[in-house]
Amino acid sequence: MLMMLGALRIEIAPFNVHEITETGETDYAVKPVVGTEQPIEFVGEAMNSISLSGRLFPHELGGLDELELLRQMRMSGKPQYLMRGDGTPYGWFAILGVQSRSSFLTQHGVGKQIEVSINLRRAPLPSPFSFFSLMQGLL
Repeated sequence: MLMMLGALRIEIAPFNVHEITETGETDYAVKPVVGTEQPIEFVGEAMNSISLSGRLFPHELGGLDELELLRQMRMSGKPQYLMRGDGTPYGWFAILGVQSRSSFLTQHGVGKQIEVSINLRRAPLPSPFSFFSLMQGLL
């Protein structure tokens, strides 16, 4: 397993990821003063995001069911727990967007190759009730 996003197992096949981009930002408050450079004060974490990119080959390896699951997870609006395959926890993330681009279409309109991009943003811990319903959905 490469990663786990909520109930979605990201593996070599059928649903894979071949690129991860992580962005972390920090917020500072600027203090206006006259006659000198304006000092800044650390106020905490800002937006932290992760982008995952993968490639599906639905006719050879499958992956369309997993893509549909990912879309349903995004539409639910619930944060999902992200963990790397070696057990490293990333924490809770909201799925901001899922993009897919199909190429080499078959006579049924399904691409032989589908490029998938997943945009995630760190989310606060869910409430205890939401956490229970999310965990129940994973089982």
